[in-house]
Amino acid sequence: MPLRGRRDGVLLAGSKQDCVFVESNGVVRVQGAQLGELESLYRSGLPRFVRTARAIAGDEPTARDAVQDAFVRAVLRRGSFRGEVPLEAWVWRIVIRCALDLRARRGRDRGSELAAPNPAENGQPEGDAEVRAWVAALPERQRLAVFLRYFAGLDYREIAAALEVEVGTVSATLSSAHAALRRSFQEVQR
Repeated sequence: MPLRGRRDGVLLAGSKQDCVFVESNGVVRVQGAQLGELESLYRSGLPRFVRTARAIAGDEPTARDAVQDAFVRAVLRRGSFRGEVPLEAWVWRIVIRCALDLRARRGRDRGSELAAPNPAENGQPEGDAEVRAWVAALPERQRLAVFLRYFAGLDYREIAAALEVEVGTVSATLSSAHAALRRSFQEVQR
C-alpha cells in the first residue's frame, strides 16, 4: 500500500476506502473494509443472510433483494467501517436495515408471511405456522434478536454489535422473548 502522507504524527496510506493510520503512540489502526473480506463474507454467509432477511421481510424474493442491497451498500460505504465492531456485525446491521426498509416499502405488516426457510424441518409441520405467529407477535427488537440468534446463529456479542445495543440488553431481550414464547406455548397446552 503506497504511503500517501504524514500529518500530526499520523501516517496515511491506501485509498479513501482503505486507510491505515499509525497513531503517535505507535498503534496501527485500519479503517475501511477490504473488498476481499466483504466478498468472502458474502460467499460464506449468503444462506444465513437470506434466511434471516426472509424472516424479517416475509418472503424469499424480498430477502434476496435486501441482502443484495445490503452488500451493495457495504461495498459502496466500506470506507466508513471503523473496525470498532467485527465486519460481520457491521454487515448484519446493514442487512437488517435493508430488510426492514424493503418490508416497509412493499407493504408488509409486522406479522405477515413470517416464515422459516424450511418449514417442518423440526419434524412437526403442524406447529410451524403457530410458532411463526408467536414470533411475529413479539415486539420488533425481540423478533430481531430471535432472528439473529436462531436464524443467523450469532452469539450475544455479535447480536449486540448488529443491533447497536449492549450485550446485557441482548440477554434481557432474548429472555423476554423466550418468556413470551413460553407463555404462548403454555396457553396452547391448556
